[in-house]
Amino acid sequence: MKSGTFDSPRPGAGAISWQLAQTFWVGGLWLLQFVMLPAITQRTGLAPLLVEDIASSLRPLMVGLAAACAALQAMVLVRSQGVTSLWKDLRGQILVAVSALAALYLLADGLLPGYWTLFSYMAIAVLGLMLVIQPIPGTGRDV
Repeated sequence: MKSGTFDSPRPGAGAISWQLAQTFWVGGLWLLQFVMLPAITQRTGLAPLLVEDIASSLRPLMVGLAAACAALQAMVLVRSQGVTSLWKDLRGQILVAVSALAALYLLADGLLPGYWTLFSYMAIAVLGLMLVIQPIPGTGRDV
């Protein structure tokens, strides 16, 4: 008698890369904004301006990581579904939007710091959550 555990196909390298990249950038964005920065504020008692200075130095790094991971995910999607998936598939559209917002964030960070950068950061984070609920390309569960 065969076990149901061993009958399921193993995920390929693309699916594993997709999940790992997604964990890094989506989890990292949310962890920084909603766990690390509030914890620094409450636990250390630093002045709000010091916490904002820490945030302003860490957010561009997280956005850069998000852009790099989104590029990796776009390559996995293109390899699995073809180049047209970047425009026709919701996952591709989300990844293109994340890349555009990351580029605008990094451009605006030097020119227009303030609300625009925070908006871009949060929009990237929300798009990441939208991407999390999408099926992983290359697993046979694509719609």
